[in-house]
Amino acid sequence: MGKCAKVVICGMKGVGKTTILEQVIYGNISPATVFFPTIEDIYVANIETDRGTKEKVRFYDTAGIEQAQTSTANGTTSQQLPRHYLALADGYVLVYDTDKFESLKVLINLKQDIDKNKDKKEVTIMVIGNKTAEIDMNDYNNTLNKAVNWCSAEKIKHFCASAMQQSTLFESFVYLTSKLNPPPSKSTFSQLSMGRRVSAKES
Repeated sequence: MGKCAKVVICGMKGVGKTTILEQVIYGNISPATVFFPTIEDIYVANIETDRGTKEKVRFYDTAGIEQAQTSTANGTTSQQLPRHYLALADGYVLVYDTDKFESLKVLINLKQDIDKNKDKKEVTIMVIGNKTAEIDMNDYNNTLNKAVNWCSAEKIKHFCASAMQQSTLFESFVYLTSKLNPPPSKSTFSQLSMGRRVSAKES
């Protein structure tokens, strides 16, 4: 287990950011669970990678963004995440509600904000579309298709899941943790030892 990666969870207010974190880490969410608006919270979890190793990840659960916060009078994007998140983050989980197109528009502005302020730092970004309990299929298909197309254009991994079903969340968080903790590159020592073995064989 290496360094503790720092991941910021963000999106529009009420899309299920806290529910997703509670469900994937603790599995204690049901339709009867009552949540209150998040101001800021931190979760630390050991999550498995696609290589079978477990890595520590620190998640920063942020306050939901109101749609009105994402644009200014002249049409330019306003600051949406506090500067300290933009400075510390190794990765971002952008969450939208598949039944609310406006929640996807918030993510588009959030991504622009992240790109503008990350400097040269490499960050991992993924998108989760949270399928809510009551779905209007027309809105669902329209929002989901737009989200998939946008993620493809931005080269971001898109996942569709339900915060009510823990199993649907595993793939996305395994992907995230694997991207944040790539396998170590081969060291020069292995190359040197290989050279010694070749030399010994020749002799």
